[in-house]
Amino acid sequence: MDFIDPILSTASAIYDLVENVKANKKRCRRVADRVKALEGLVKAVKDRKAVLKSVEVGTALSELSITLTSARDLIERYTQASWVQRVLKSGSHMDGFSTVNERLNDAFQALSGTLQVEQSDTIYQVFEMTQDVVDGRDDEDELKRCKVFEGKNSSGYIAWIKTLAWPLNKPCATNEMIRMIKPEELKYDYPQKPVTVTSNSEVYKGEYSGFSVAIKRFIDQADTSLSKIQSVFDKEVETMRRFESPNILRMFGICVKNKKGPNPEYLIIMEYCEKGSLREVLDENCELSWIRKARMCLDAAQGLYRLHQTEVKSKVHGCINSSKFLVAEGYRVKLGGFELAKTETSLKKGRNDGEISSLCYSSPQMLSSINYLYSKECEVYSFGIVMWEIATRQYPFEDKEILQKVGKEKYIEPLPEDSYESFHRPSAGVLVDRLRIVVAKLEE
Repeated sequence: MDFIDPILSTASAIYDLVENVKANKKRCRRVADRVKALEGLVKAVKDRKAVLKSVEVGTALSELSITLTSARDLIERYTQASWVQRVLKSGSHMDGFSTVNERLNDAFQALSGTLQVEQSDTIYQVFEMTQDVVDGRDDEDELKRCKVFEGKNSSGYIAWIKTLAWPLNKPCATNEMIRMIKPEELKYDYPQKPVTVTSNSEVYKGEYSGFSVAIKRFIDQADTSLSKIQSVFDKEVETMRRFESPNILRMFGICVKNKKGPNPEYLIIMEYCEKGSLREVLDENCELSWIRKARMCLDAAQGLYRLHQTEVKSKVHGCINSSKFLVAEGYRVKLGGFELAKTETSLKKGRNDGEISSLCYSSPQMLSSINYLYSKECEVYSFGIVMWEIATRQYPFEDKEILQKVGKEKYIEPLPEDSYESFHRPSAGVLVDRLRIVVAKLEE
C-alpha cells in the first residue's frame, strides 16, 4: 500500500528527533512510544495481503500518514528552539501534544480493530491518556528550573526572565470544576451596561476565581423549581466534562441569587472572550496575517475535533457557523454555542433569541432533502465555510439562490470540488493534522 513506506520513514524520523529534543522531553518520548506501537501494527498490515484491500485500513493508514507528519513537525520545533521560544510557545505546543496523541489513539483503535489485535496491558499503558497530564507537568517543571535562573546577579534580568515564564504559572480554566457557584464568589457590577443583550438574557463581564468571565443573566426566566434545575445541571455537568479543551468555551457553572426568596435569580458563568465572535473579528478593521488566520483555523478545528471525539460518538454541535466560535486573548479561537444547553433551556421561556440558522452553512445534502440525517460530515462542510470566511473575511454565498445553486446545481464557489459528496470530506481530526502542518510551514 502506498502509505506504508512513508509511514515507516516518518516514524524513523520521529525517533531520531526525540533523541535530540531540548524541551518537553517526556511528552516527545510519549509520542515516540505510541508511534512505535503503531509501527508494529503497520508492519502487520503490510504482511497481510487481504487486509491491505480493506477500505477501512486504507483510510486509517492515509490518516495516520498525515498525523505522523504533523507529529514530526511538532517535535522538530523542540530540537532547535531557544529557551525563550520554548517558554513563550509552551501553552500552544501543549495543545498540540494533546491532539497529536488523540489522533495516534484514533489510528491505533482503527488498525487494531481491523486486525483484531488483542490489546495487552503493555499496549494499553502506552496509549493511556491520563499519563499525558503527568508528563506535561514534569516538562513544565523542567522549564521553570532552567539554568538561566542560576548564577545571575542582575535582579532586572531575573525579573525579565520571570515575566517570560508567566505563561507557565498562569491558571488554567480547564482545571476548574464545573459546579454551583456561590454569589459571593463572583465579582461584577450590576446594574451596568451589558456586553450583549438577547430577547432572553443579558451578558455581563465579571470575575470568578481569578478568571475574567461572562455572566449570563436571564431577563425573563421560566417558572422552574430550583430542585429541577439542580437535577438538570448535575446531569449535564457529567457530559460537559467530556468536552474539556482549550479550544472549547469553558463553562464554570451556575449561580443562584436570592435562593430562599420568591424569585431566585439564575446566572450562567462562562469563560469571557474579549474579542467577541469570530464573525465580529473578521468584520473588524484589524490586520490578520496568513499565519494568524491559519492558527485561528487550527484552533477552531481542534475544538470541533474534541467535540466529535467524545465518548458519545454521534455527538455533533448542530449549528456550526462563524458566530458560534469565540475569540479570546491572543486570537485564540474557541467553539461555543452548545454548553449547558439543557440547563439553559430549563431557565428561559420557550422563545428563541431571534437567531436564524443560515442556509449558507447547510451542506448540499441537507438543502436537497429535509429527510437527510444530520451528521458529522454535515458539520465538516459547515466548518469548511467557516475556514473560507477566515481566509477571505467575506460572507459566504452573497446574492445567490442557495437552494438552487448549491442543492441542485452543485455550486461550490468557496470550497474544493470534492467537498460536495459527504464521503469525500475529511474528518475533523484530519483537518487538525493538515492545519498543524500548514501552521508549521508558515512559522518556518
